[in-house]
Amino acid sequence: MSNFADIKKGLSNYEMLERELTLKQLQINRLLDITQAINNNLPAIGLFKMYSSFLSWEMGVKKMALFIREEDESWCCATSIGIDESLLTLDVTERLATFERLNNISQDEHPLINQFDVVIPVKHKKVAIAYVFIGGFGENEDIFNKVQFITTITNIIAVAIENKRLFRQQIEQERLGKEMELASTMQNMLVPSQFPSNDRYELSSIYKPHMGVGGDYLDYIDYDDPRFAFCIGDISGKGLAAALLMASFQASLHSLINRRIKAEPFIQELNKAVFQAAKGGKFITFFIGEFNLETRELIYINAGHNPPAMIMGGELIKLDKGCTILGAFEEIPVMEVGKIHVDKEALIVTFTDGLSDVQDNAGNYFNEESLYDFALKNSELSAKGFNDALLTHIDLFRGEQPFPDDFSVLTCKIFG
Repeated sequence: MSNFADIKKGLSNYEMLERELTLKQLQINRLLDITQAINNNLPAIGLFKMYSSFLSWEMGVKKMALFIREEDESWCCATSIGIDESLLTLDVTERLATFERLNNISQDEHPLINQFDVVIPVKHKKVAIAYVFIGGFGENEDIFNKVQFITTITNIIAVAIENKRLFRQQIEQERLGKEMELASTMQNMLVPSQFPSNDRYELSSIYKPHMGVGGDYLDYIDYDDPRFAFCIGDISGKGLAAALLMASFQASLHSLINRRIKAEPFIQELNKAVFQAAKGGKFITFFIGEFNLETRELIYINAGHNPPAMIMGGELIKLDKGCTILGAFEEIPVMEVGKIHVDKEALIVTFTDGLSDVQDNAGNYFNEESLYDFALKNSELSAKGFNDALLTHIDLFRGEQPFPDDFSVLTCKIFG
């Protein structure tokens, strides 16, 4: 009887070992399937389905929730087993940060985390990229071996998903790089590289787009008759969208100017063009001045732009008459056309608001009043001489501080 019992016990152990080996083989086969799926670039949703199926059928896991880091660095539940959907919508961000390593979960105040027995963080270069919660283990289950294998497969899945995320980021960065390059090229084509200088007037510019691409616009129009116009604008936003709006804006501007319509209907039509092109999603601050060399009359409209400084006879005149910004409303409700008789030599300094964002090492701003004061003290200079002196002055002011945004200056000197 003793020999029979020993033989029976041996067979039982053999059958148990055989079942364990069969299970291990199934697990390894499924692991190979998942690895092959990753190599074949299976979409993330497919990997999550394989992962969930593996844990449910091969590993016998009754409760599971896998949290993956999103593009915006938030966390979402990518797949789950045996958990009520209402619990999966609860925010677990603060609790996830407390799990530094594999932990047993006893009683937890969080109603979702309280459903599980074990949490397994997955880290890549010491940064958490996933958390898997496991629960519903039976009393006689080999929890240690199960958790070991689940940890292995979770690491494989999580790293594969993280690599997909990083690859998408790389593609997006390359796309943005190409977009910025195209936008920069377009803007350089739209902004004049040279401005006129003669014995009656002179124009000179400073153009510093931030990171190579900005929303600033400079231009001038030299008529066949004794008039010329100069303008400056600031388009909301950056990149290709701003560059495309700038191109559309310039086309509308030149088309309307060539029609020789009066100032008020000219701005109304320009506003309508911007509103239609931007669909109300972007706007432009804009200043345009037109000077008649014979009558010496300056006509201007300031559409929500920083008031340019006009220095004439040692006095400061802020060119602030006009209307609201362009593109915000389908029709501009109120408008005032500015008119000034320029009976002596004058300096007109137009600029974008990036100039007033410049700071020194102590955090003080180079504001509009700083520019007005500098213009009063240096109004005798030529347009180019003024801009060169202004750049030197700003560089001394900001010290080691970088330019925080793009800024532009268009200076006009009208000789007496």
